[in-house]
Amino acid sequence: MAVTNHALQPPARLHGLVSWQANKVATLGARLTAERMPLGARADFAVLAALEEYGALSQAEIGRRLGLDRNDVSGILARLAGSRRVDRHADPDNRRRNLVTLTAAGTRYLEELQQHADAVQAELLAGLSRTEQRQLQALLGKLLDSHSAQPA
Repeated sequence: MAVTNHALQPPARLHGLVSWQANKVATLGARLTAERMPLGARADFAVLAALEEYGALSQAEIGRRLGLDRNDVSGILARLAGSRRVDRHADPDNRRRNLVTLTAAGTRYLEELQQHADAVQAELLAGLSRTEQRQLQALLGKLLDSHSAQPA
């Protein structure tokens, strides 16, 4: 039987709220992620994942898809371009805007960051069986899909 310290337990009414539990899990996930990936790497991961999945995107489209400010996207892209992880080139259909694409170095870096993200997920979900992990992911996805889209 697990020993619990009741002085550290929230009231049952609070602990029984799914929104409270989800917030606590999100906070724990953020802490575990911060231990393995600095803030810049987390932003890089989001941008590189979007480019991998959707292909060439404008800076504005990256910002919209990820819910990031245009200036933040500009800084992330400057860092990624400086390390040759993304390439920026003129859009052939609209020369006034640039398209951003993933490079081979960007793909390698994305895979490295994915390993960190996978390690965080494994630690976060260690208390669940593989079946429970899949169920939780499916239920969270279903819940998110039942509401209007939110930026990442």
